[in-house]
Formats: sequence, structure tokens, C-alpha cells
Amino acid sequence: MRHLQFLRSNTFHWAFVVAGMLAAFILVLFGFIYFKIDDYLIDRSDKVIVGHMEGMAILSPERRRLAVEERLQQDARDVQLAAIFDAEGRRIIGNVERLPTRLQIDSGPQSAEIVKINHSGGRERQTIRAMARRLENGEVLLLGRNIDEAREISHVVGQALALGLLPGFFLCLLAGAWLSVRAQKRVEQVNQRVQRIIAGDLSERLPHRPVEEPFSKLAGIVNGMLDEMETMIHALAGVGNDIAHDLRTPLTRARLVLERGRTHATSLEQLQEAVDKAVASIDQSLTIITALLRLTEIENSRRSAAFGDVALHDLLREVDDIYEPIAENKNIALHVEAPDPLHVRGDRDLLMEAVANLIDNAIKFTPEGGRVDIRLHRGERETIIRVTDSGPGISEREREAVLRRFYRNDKIRSTPGVGLGLSLVAAIVKLHGFRLTIQPGPGCRVEIACPDPQN
Repeated sequence: MRHLQFLRSNTFHWAFVVAGMLAAFILVLFGFIYFKIDDYLIDRSDKVIVGHMEGMAILSPERRRLAVEERLQQDARDVQLAAIFDAEGRRIIGNVERLPTRLQIDSGPQSAEIVKINHSGGRERQTIRAMARRLENGEVLLLGRNIDEAREISHVVGQALALGLLPGFFLCLLAGAWLSVRAQKRVEQVNQRVQRIIAGDLSERLPHRPVEEPFSKLAGIVNGMLDEMETMIHALAGVGNDIAHDLRTPLTRARLVLERGRTHATSLEQLQEAVDKAVASIDQSLTIITALLRLTEIENSRRSAAFGDVALHDLLREVDDIYEPIAENKNIALHVEAPDPLHVRGDRDLLMEAVANLIDNAIKFTPEGGRVDIRLHRGERETIIRVTDSGPGISEREREAVLRRFYRNDKIRSTPGVGLGLSLVAAIVKLHGFRLTIQPGPGCRVEIACPDPQN
């Protein structure tokens, strides 16, 4: 019974409906053809009968009888009927036994029941198209034509209908069954892979073929979504440990400071000093939590309603004014180059936060006497913000890692920070549909590429 499940599928049901509609259409078409041919044959027979009647009615009685005999002798198909009856209705010559009682004389061609006399002398009842006319000498001339041709055509049409309709109908059902089974197999494959994904195999993907069909397009979209989910889940897998690690250190420090202050403090000043150290450790924990909440807010944001025209050249100069004193205190040359007024569509506050994080990182990791350059320029169909410093830079293998939350390599463990700056920048760039690029090597170069909006 499992193999017959396709009989209950919508695909097979629709194929059955289409096959039924096709059968109905063919029936109507063949019926139309049959009745049109039947009307044509009757009309043609009537014209032949009328033409012969007009030609034979003007002949003399002797020549008329010869014409009737000649007409019947030349009838190889045995469909012609002709006879002459006297005034009392007795047959004089011809192959019709008697004058039909319901046949109207001196009228047009009409259907009539007659008894035909065969060449062998036998009798046969037929339905014909006939016409009778009373002549000047009182005789009645009857001319007719057998219309059994219509029945023959009906038989041919019926055979053609059977040979065309039945195979076509079953071919439609066969195609529906094949499509249904094919769809059923694909759905079963999808179900199996989805079950494996639910069971925890995040590397599994839906079957996908590079063809232009809705199912493959949907599978491609779902696979893209699964890629994104796998990346996010792997990124979040270590976040709990990172949070616990980064929060445990300041909280443990605060607890130890408070415990020592309570135990060893001998004066109010010593106790205040212990409390101040504990507050600083708690503030560090709050900074981490605040940064996490901010990052989550940006990643889940749908703030496109706040998007507008942002003048990047003004934004960079504003950030330069904020960080110039910090750079001077560290003896770092901070230079901004934005010669042309360039604009993008986005959230100005978020973009300023992203640029500020990049400049803050550049100043933080550049040694004294170094240099940080911020350049705004126009690329091919995009606007580029480039931040370059003379610091140690980021290695090739760390380019992806630095975008993860709380990532801090061993060389910068002692540097203030919580390891969320570049994660925040990446989230803001992704929200805007921009592109973040980190160039490895001595001296770090980070670019935010803002593609032109598609018209």
C-alpha cells in the first residue's frame, strides 16, 4: 500500500482532472467534426440530387428511362437510387420498389424510408435522401442517394476517438503518477534530511539541483538559511563559556577585594579603597553586559525606518574631532582624508558607532609614535571607508576569529576591552547590507564598502 500513496497525492488528483478535461475536450472536438461532416455530406448529396433532377426532368420519356438505367449501371459504389413510377404509383423502371408514402412530391430533398431492389433481385430497407417530381406526362421521377456514408464516417470517428482518447487519457494518468512518485521521493528525501537536522546534524542540507524550478530555488534558499544558522549556532556555542570567563574574572576580583577589605581594613580609607576596587570590577562586568545587550539589539534590529541620507565626510570629521585628543595623548598621528562629499543611506548613529569602534581599536593597538589614517573615497559602484594603522595587524588565520564575540588572543589579553568591538562593527555593517573587509599583515587595514542602492 505504501507504493500506492501517490494515488492520494494532489499531483495525481490534478493529473486526473487534467486528463478528464482533455478527454471531454476531445469528445467535444470529435463530436463537432462528426456533425459538421454529416451536415456537409447531406448538403452535398442534396445538391447532387437537385442537379440530376433538373437535368433529367427536361428529357423525353424514352431518354429519361435510358438516363435512369445508365445512372444505375455507372453506380460502382451502389449508393445511387433512381426510379420512375406511373400516375398510379407503380414502378416502371429503377431500383426503388415503391414510391414512399411520406415523401412529398415536387418538394426539395428529404429523408425517406425506401425498399431498395439489389442487382440480385433482393430487397433491402434503407434510409436515404430523396426527391420526387411529377412530370408532364403524369409519371413521377424519384432520385435519391444513400447516406450510409455518414454512418461509415461515424465508425471511423469512433475508432479514431478510441485510438486517440484512451491512450491520451492513460498517458496523462501515467505522467501524473510519475510526477507524484517523483515529488513523493523528493519530499521523503527532504523529510529524512530535516529529521537529521533536527537530530543535531547541522551540516546536513536539502537536496538541491542547479535548475530553474521552484522546488530547487526553495531548497537553495533554505540551504542558505541553514548555512547562516549553522554559522550563528557555532558562533554562539562558545559565547556562554566566553561570557562566564569574562564575567567571572571581574566578579571574583570584586569578591576578593571586598573580602580582604572586610578582614584586613583597619581604617576608613582602606575600606573605601577596597570598595572602589570592587566597584571598578563590577563596572567592568556591567560594561560587558551592556555591550552584549547593544550587540543583540543591533543584530535583531529592523531600524530601516530610521535610515536616511548620511554625509560620510561630515561623519568622519566628527569622529576625528572626538578621537584626536586620545591619539595625541598616545603620540599617534591621526589623519582623516575625505576630499569629496559622499553620501550613503543608513542610520547615522549606528554608522558613527561602527567607525568610532574601528578608530578606537586602531589607536588602542597602534604603538606610540605610530599612525592611523582614515580615508573616504569612491570605488566602482560603491563608497569605501578605509581605516589603516601601523600596529601589529591581524594574521590571516585570525581574520574570521576577530569577528567573534569575546575573541582576544594571548598578545592583547592585558589590553583593556571586552572583545566585542569588531563584532559590533560586523553587526552594524550587516544590518546596512554593507561589506566588511579585514586585510591581514603588519599594519591593519579595515574597509567598510557601501554598495550603491539598486534602482
